[in-house]
Amino acid sequence: MKLLVFGKTGQVARELQRIAPNAIYLGREEADLMDPSACAAAVAAHDADAVINAAAWTAVDKAETEEAAAFTVNGDAPAAMALAAAAKGVPFLHISTDYVFDGAGDQPFRPDHPTGPLGAYGRSKLAGEEGVRAAGGAHLILRTSWVVSAHGANFVKTMLRLGRERESLNVVADQVGGPTPAAAIAQALVTAAKAMTGGAPGGTHHFSGAPDTSWAGFARAIMAEAGLACRINDIPTSEYPTPAKRPLNSRLDCSAFTTAFGIPRPDWRDGLRAIVKELTQ
Repeated sequence: MKLLVFGKTGQVARELQRIAPNAIYLGREEADLMDPSACAAAVAAHDADAVINAAAWTAVDKAETEEAAAFTVNGDAPAAMALAAAAKGVPFLHISTDYVFDGAGDQPFRPDHPTGPLGAYGRSKLAGEEGVRAAGGAHLILRTSWVVSAHGANFVKTMLRLGRERESLNVVADQVGGPTPAAAIAQALVTAAKAMTGGAPGGTHHFSGAPDTSWAGFARAIMAEAGLACRINDIPTSEYPTPAKRPLNSRLDCSAFTTAFGIPRPDWRDGLRAIVKELTQ
């Protein structure tokens, strides 16, 4: 299977390179997501069996003041890619987010649950979903949450750094979701791409790590795995204000994805163990 991947340095793109080293990877130099027409041209120019978009605007708070740019990267560019993939008759796989929901309640969100993003980032990702669906081709929109790896900027790396510097940390305890190893997302995308090139249907699906936990609970697990004595103090979201409002409930119902592709929710504790090991070696 010949894969064309948008993204080179992001968490999922880095993991994709490990398991699919022969794929073609397009960084900003080859296809800038601020130029959707260039992204469409890149799809048209490459001979691929499936296209994966592993690139995105992920700066949640920055999107509040640069919403137009976030919409171009997260909304217009994926739509252009999906149109070009549809024209070639190849599946298009796209990563989305739990931020398309309002975070209300305490039940896992199903793929068909009404959306209601709380901020600019969520709105831009929702626009991307709508553009991908409107393109009319075979597609997979994979919503995930709390992505972590040994690469880039993420919660695990931040906690490890601060945990070595401080005796205690205040961490939000009323936001609950599923931390998701980027390696698991990459593997899920490759598995789904193979199935879709064989005719399997795509659609909108959820994929997040299990078991669900709070940021504070995740932080404690990180400290324990790394052997750090840093104490985690639970605080409410109200005591940690951010420019963009975060959803309190990021739980995702992933059962449909498991049924469709045979991929269960990954245990983030296994993923965390691998991440900490990689970072300490």
